[in-house]
Amino acid sequence: MLPLSFKEFLVFNSFEPSVPTDEKFQKYLQFGGMPAVSEYNFNRQRINDMLEGIYATVILKDVFERNKIADQALLQKIVAFLADSIGSVVSPNSIGNFLAGQGGIDKEKGKKNPASKTVEAYIGYLQDAYVFYGIKRYDIKGKQHLKTLGKYYIVDTGIRNMLLGYRDADRGHILENVVYLELLRRDYRVCIGKVGEREVDFIAEKPEHKLYIQVTETMLGEETRQRELAPLRDIPDNYEKIVLSLDRSFINSYDGIKAMNIVDFLLET
Repeated sequence: MLPLSFKEFLVFNSFEPSVPTDEKFQKYLQFGGMPAVSEYNFNRQRINDMLEGIYATVILKDVFERNKIADQALLQKIVAFLADSIGSVVSPNSIGNFLAGQGGIDKEKGKKNPASKTVEAYIGYLQDAYVFYGIKRYDIKGKQHLKTLGKYYIVDTGIRNMLLGYRDADRGHILENVVYLELLRRDYRVCIGKVGEREVDFIAEKPEHKLYIQVTETMLGEETRQRELAPLRDIPDNYEKIVLSLDRSFINSYDGIKAMNIVDFLLET
């Protein structure tokens, strides 16, 4: 079961009538969707303590003890790496190489990267416990799933911010994480789209229905706007294409590509 959606978050938490919806959404990005957040009146320290307790219970009991993991420190480093890399393309091999370079893994003599299988297994345990969700890439023009590289998203942005601290520079990836979880709630099957050398954040599919979605913090800059629109323009079919951002703009379409505010998208009935 997923944490609260933004719509549910608004029901569970009390706000003064004067608080605008966009400000409520910033609280959601920062503290996440665990129902217990509502008990602490957005007190950061108390919420962090609560989230740390949830995290410790899941990691120690559902992952560490159940799978008899030999290296708890390594598991924690993998969690921190994945949490810091949400929305970025990674592989067990690249994670293993990074952690080995940071002193997180002892490489065995004579092997190129013996850590990758261990990393892959630990990530599998985290996915089995629904701490992280993996998403594969799909070649839109070649019409096939790609076996290498993918992305991971965390089950709750509040837990991520508890682990790493809330940083404004990460907001784009956090927004992507929120949209991904919302697509799961709406029963879409989701993958990453590859169009030549470009990437579409999400291909969301149901029987008889498909969406292509880009997620960005803003579309106001020309360079950003062209970067986000380019892969959608390259897709050779007529399924709905949407760019989600935090912008409040009178522009709601770019050559047939729908532009929509993320908050409005999350509050759709």
